[in-house]
Amino acid sequence: MRKLRVGALVAAGVLAGGFATSASAADLGGNCCADLEERIAELEATTARKGNRKVSLTVSGWVGQQVTWWDDGGESNVYVNDLGSTLASHVKFTGQATILPGWTAGYVLHLEAVGSDSLTINQDTPDGPSVLTGHANGVGVLQSFWFIKSDQLGKVSIGKQSQASDNAAILVDGSGSLVPANWVSFDVNAFNIRNRSTGELTGLTWGGAGGCVWGDCNGLPTNSVRYNSPTFGGFSVSASWGEDDFWDIAARYAGDWGDFKVAGEVAYSQSSDFNTNSVNMVQPAGSEYLQVGLYAEHVPTGLFIYGAYGHLDLNDDLTPNTGANETYYIKGGIRQRWVPLGHTILYGEYEHAENNALVDVDSGGSFDGSFIGTTAINMWGLGAVQEIDAAAMSLWLKYRHIDASATDIDFGKLPTNSFQELTFGALINF
Repeated sequence: MRKLRVGALVAAGVLAGGFATSASAADLGGNCCADLEERIAELEATTARKGNRKVSLTVSGWVGQQVTWWDDGGESNVYVNDLGSTLASHVKFTGQATILPGWTAGYVLHLEAVGSDSLTINQDTPDGPSVLTGHANGVGVLQSFWFIKSDQLGKVSIGKQSQASDNAAILVDGSGSLVPANWVSFDVNAFNIRNRSTGELTGLTWGGAGGCVWGDCNGLPTNSVRYNSPTFGGFSVSASWGEDDFWDIAARYAGDWGDFKVAGEVAYSQSSDFNTNSVNMVQPAGSEYLQVGLYAEHVPTGLFIYGAYGHLDLNDDLTPNTGANETYYIKGGIRQRWVPLGHTILYGEYEHAENNALVDVDSGGSFDGSFIGTTAINMWGLGAVQEIDAAAMSLWLKYRHIDASATDIDFGKLPTNSFQELTFGALINF
């Protein structure tokens, strides 16, 4: 405020000087006012970053949207939608303050703004409601927690946050194509699979057919306590516990081996309580989940490869005849700076996800409205990403083709149509 008052006095002096001469008076609509507006904007920005002068305030985030053409074998359409909860447009407020040398305290408040959640759109719902808020055009709290950090001992955080194994296998992908190409069924999760014989939509969804939204068995923040160790030689570990009861542990590595950039992570999580409202919304109660992600890039050529594996065991006594869900994902390509705008990434991807637990849903068609059996999906895709460094922006164009297999324990194999999508999207950071 003191700076703003000084700025106001300076502005008053400039205007008074301008009225003192007829030459200046004729130039009041010139650069002086533009300069003044720039100065005021700079002061406002500085004030926001200072917070309360003890605890810093940083505002960041991104806006991401995409246009998707899809074809389920019986119907096709074009939707405009967000990137899916946890990847959707958001704003993050972060800050910290020094307690003692080597010790800091801080906070994160992460809000997500969803206009049409790609996780909930389908043939009958072009504008899907937010997973967080339950309705379209919703703003929800994705994360809200405080932490205390020691440079030597690590960080402890408490509140709604990503637990140690949240998207662990995904985050090692350093290719620049993580947002448009990962193993989560963001774009097709709630779309119903169409029966090839009858042309009718079944009760099976593409996300459910692969189990766990494909590889994303643990992918949403929870109310938890988390510990992150310092990094030693590229290695770090983390662990968390969440009500009621969920716990996990993860180990990470990132480093350079000569001309190669390498990153990897392995994580294990367990959910043991059957009150599913109090545990992760994706990983079922009474389950164990192991996930592994590996990334390697030859920096001089830009050639890269990324792979992920997930294994979910359903071991509760309330659901007999359950089996494991498994997901395999691989992506390879090249990352090179061919144009002055920024790096260009070309990639190809393949995924196999299966749900070996018995699924009991309304499949419609020739199975008398009932389906009990196992399901799986196979997906392959191609894509290109163009980074625009000057705008902190990425644009992408991708194509995906998905097939499903579903075997009823009484009636045999369910005939299913394939699903295709062609998507153009962009994300800009701020």
